[in-house]
Amino acid sequence: MRSLPGRLVLVGHPVSHSLSPAFQNAALRRAALPLHYETLDVPPESLDVTLDLLVGERTWGNVTIPHKERVAERCARVTEIAHRVGAVNTFWVEDGALVGDNTDVGGFLELLASTDRDLDRAKPVAVLGAGGAAAATIAALEQAGFVDIRIHGRTAARAAALCARFTAARAVQDVTAAVRGATLVVNTTPAGLDGVSMPIAVERIDETATVLDLVVGPNETPFVRAARARGHRAADGLAMLLGQGALAFERWFGFPPDRDVMRAAIERA
Repeated sequence: MRSLPGRLVLVGHPVSHSLSPAFQNAALRRAALPLHYETLDVPPESLDVTLDLLVGERTWGNVTIPHKERVAERCARVTEIAHRVGAVNTFWVEDGALVGDNTDVGGFLELLASTDRDLDRAKPVAVLGAGGAAAATIAALEQAGFVDIRIHGRTAARAAALCARFTAARAVQDVTAAVRGATLVVNTTPAGLDGVSMPIAVERIDETATVLDLVVGPNETPFVRAARARGHRAADGLAMLLGQGALAFERWFGFPPDRDVMRAAIERA
């Protein structure tokens, strides 16, 4: 185990809705680590200054929307998977330098395995969104053996640039075309955080498709509820959130957390 950090934080904007403090603090207490995990709401224009301060304080932590890609750029070193994704969601400080990893990839693979292990890898997958979460999802899908990954983003150029980094990915500008015939549809956008919006009407998705929504909300998300009501196998990002958090804990401290304690903390929250 490395020597302990000065602080442990979640950096994002906004972050008040996050469940991470609940389960990370439960894991820290179970492991008898004298740390408290806290949220740090950082507007984009303040990120660089904040990162300098965090490095000086030897603060470790996680990164969420919208900072994952910028933090990756600021790291002195990143793991191979973080470099592949181009985004960091887990960081620590070594020898005065910021080091980054991406545990979202492993978290997504856990979500996929817990929802549907039997998807046909030869059939297309639709990923809605083209940010850091989308990049982690594509990397995970490639690892899982999917060979046709369609990406739909609000900005065509951003989606095209993302797809250029992955062999199996291709940008599809029309969202209906992106989801047509897909065996799996994954929402990586923030749609649903407000408890109302959805990235696409479920009626436009093939009836046999599995639906995953990386957003985590009370009583699941509107997208997941609508998909399940229509008969889809569907899940929100709770299993991914827990998985990436547990993997981050292990990166920081060199041993796995008690996942049962983390899961119970999420249920209480």
